[in-house]
Amino acid sequence: MIIHRKASERGHADFGWLDSHHSFSFGQYYDPSHMGFGALRVINDDRVAGGGGFDTHSHKDMEILSYVLEGGLAHRDSLGSGSVIRPGDVQLMSAGTGVRHSEFNASQDDPVHFLQIWIIPEKQGLQPSYAEQHFPEAERRNRLRLIASSDARDGSLKIRQDAAIHASVLEAGASLSHSLKPGRRYWLQVAAGTLDVNGHALVEGDGLALAKEETLAITARTKSEFLLFDLQ
Repeated sequence: MIIHRKASERGHADFGWLDSHHSFSFGQYYDPSHMGFGALRVINDDRVAGGGGFDTHSHKDMEILSYVLEGGLAHRDSLGSGSVIRPGDVQLMSAGTGVRHSEFNASQDDPVHFLQIWIIPEKQGLQPSYAEQHFPEAERRNRLRLIASSDARDGSLKIRQDAAIHASVLEAGASLSHSLKPGRRYWLQVAAGTLDVNGHALVEGDGLALAKEETLAITARTKSEFLLFDLQ
């Protein structure tokens, strides 16, 4: 089973300072046929103008990852964490019993482009936590680099769900294949560029849901960046 979620069919919100596309129902965008994919609840493709940002707000019982593609994203939270993450950085906030935070563009002039990802945790009421890590492009180039997993293996961030997230940057013309495990489901999200995946032509913002497939075959038509989610 393969389902192509086209970028042009996503939800969209434009507030001037924020231009956001939603792969799944979020905020004022509601689509009962796209409420998530397994534990993967949100993929928001966000562009925040210089000087813009999200004021302090609350989250609870959610694993929230930010993956920066361009610019710098500043973060402050009620756990005392505060930093600026840039391309190659992955930020993980486990909201647990509750956390308040703000996110804003670290620049007054240049935009920041990032993916915000929400994953439903395996249990509610867990202790909140914060972590971040840099994954150099060299580690992601023409290969799948594990960036988050349930057991923090291979130097990945620990998420509290039976899930694994890989990141990759493929050079134009490069290919890779990945064996898919029986009984698991997979979501591939194109962050930049153009890919051919199992016979489907994908562009930036597209997603591809896979289940009961044996192999993932990926070729980049242009330099491309993508995330691969391995889920229950």
